[in-house]
Amino acid sequence: MGRMLGYFGPPGTFTHQALLSLSFDEVTQPFPSVGATLDAVRQGDVRAGLVPIENSVEGGVSATIDNLASGQPLQIMAEVLLPVSFGLYVRPGTRLEDVTGIITHSHAAAQVRGWIAENLPNASITEQGSTAAGAAEVSNPESSFNGAVCAAVAAQLYGLVPVATEIGDNSEAVTRFVLVSKPFAPDPPSGYDKTSVVVHHRSDHPGALMETLQQFALRGINLCRIESRPEKDKMGNYYFSIDAEGHIQERRLQEAIMGLHRTCRELTFLGSYPRADKVPQAVEQGTTDADFTEANTWLGGILR
Repeated sequence: MGRMLGYFGPPGTFTHQALLSLSFDEVTQPFPSVGATLDAVRQGDVRAGLVPIENSVEGGVSATIDNLASGQPLQIMAEVLLPVSFGLYVRPGTRLEDVTGIITHSHAAAQVRGWIAENLPNASITEQGSTAAGAAEVSNPESSFNGAVCAAVAAQLYGLVPVATEIGDNSEAVTRFVLVSKPFAPDPPSGYDKTSVVVHHRSDHPGALMETLQQFALRGINLCRIESRPEKDKMGNYYFSIDAEGHIQERRLQEAIMGLHRTCRELTFLGSYPRADKVPQAVEQGTTDADFTEANTWLGGILR
């Protein structure tokens, strides 16, 4: 297996920046897409790969969610939360009022659209590739684009200069990334864990989603995220990508996961891992491991 870490590149992307924040002293390898990054993990070309999965403004990253939901199993090792700060960068000598063609990633475009409309109403925005790829394109003097919305690290990498900084419409924007590897035995609980699963229902019927949610609710498990994604077989068929508070070694999570395994067509376990924000989980009375053990003891006494 490759002893390096992959990431959705090229160098200078927010994913690259997030990867550098992790305490791993390993060679890093960029890949041109989320799919290529995760395929490299599956093939053993890299030990693990970092990809974006969720943005506080735009929601889930469908390429990551869909890729984790199908194909050879993968598992989340860790997550990273990165505050996102965008600037508008140009070739030296270009003024703000000269910017007519802007290129960036689709999620970045969505987060600066208000600022662009107010300050550069006549400029066009092209959504393509990554923020760093946009910076690389603008660095080419022959390019028809003369503005890139990207991070400062990408601009520096490609010799661009700022004409505006902190242009995001939401100053509190955060992107969540996950470090993914081949399946492994999860580390012990940290006290502030998440567990991620993918749920495929047996059939589309009234109450199907409620049946899934009840597996968590009846055991006092709070959900951090739930998203529906098309099954891609026919219109109206969806699967659900879910993050729940807690760890697979806790009885309440085990009971919920087993309940889903019994009642759903397919259940994919994507890992139990520490939350990046280290927010401790609240375990309600009646749902601790001790409560489950006591209930088993009580039932055993009746059966005897």
